[in-house]
Amino acid sequence: MNEKPLIKLENINKSYYLGNQPVPVLRDINLEMAAGEYNSILGPSGSGKSTLMHILGCLDTISSGHYYLSGRDISQLSVNDLAEIRNRQIGFVFQSFHLLAYASALDNVALPLVYRGMKPKERQDIALHWLTRVGLADRAQHRPNELSGGQRQRVAIARALVTNPDIILADEPTGNLDSHSGTEVIKLFENFVKEGKTIIMVTHDQHLAKRTQRIIRIHDGRITD
Repeated sequence: MNEKPLIKLENINKSYYLGNQPVPVLRDINLEMAAGEYNSILGPSGSGKSTLMHILGCLDTISSGHYYLSGRDISQLSVNDLAEIRNRQIGFVFQSFHLLAYASALDNVALPLVYRGMKPKERQDIALHWLTRVGLADRAQHRPNELSGGQRQRVAIARALVTNPDIILADEPTGNLDSHSGTEVIKLFENFVKEGKTIIMVTHDQHLAKRTQRIIRIHDGRITD
């Protein structure tokens, strides 16, 4: 018997409004992803790929259709319920890192655990574990301005993993990095996929996309293959 997909989108449409005029961004999106897949969403600027990622990550809502996550229809959930899903099931990695400038690498990684009510010692132990996994245990007390771009992105990856989520969503994760640092980030993703994580990477870079197991191409708000 086939297992249910981790992610299932049925006839997803998304429009924004300019005044009273709807502007379609996603059109009739149907998509399934299994747990443990390493997929890329590939498309040019304005194609709808970031909007699709925001919907997958419960950062945005749909105009019509259904989104099933782990078999649960989350299309009509409340803001609080979506926040709970983001904190427990989804980790995010962004192009611009989104680290707190005044906080150490350790505190940045531990931040998602604050919302779970964990005691400081437990938070720091878990955060240090993930900093070690990304090769930055020796930079735990450094602030972002004391780290290179590649190191900052690895801190962001550790933060995304600290809650042990089912899914990692990465939006242009190498966009602000040199080629060497970008390669290190992609190798980390590949290693975590081998451990069973589901990773979805949004990119416009075909070379990066070709390193994933599956390429989902999007153009003018439609999946083209």
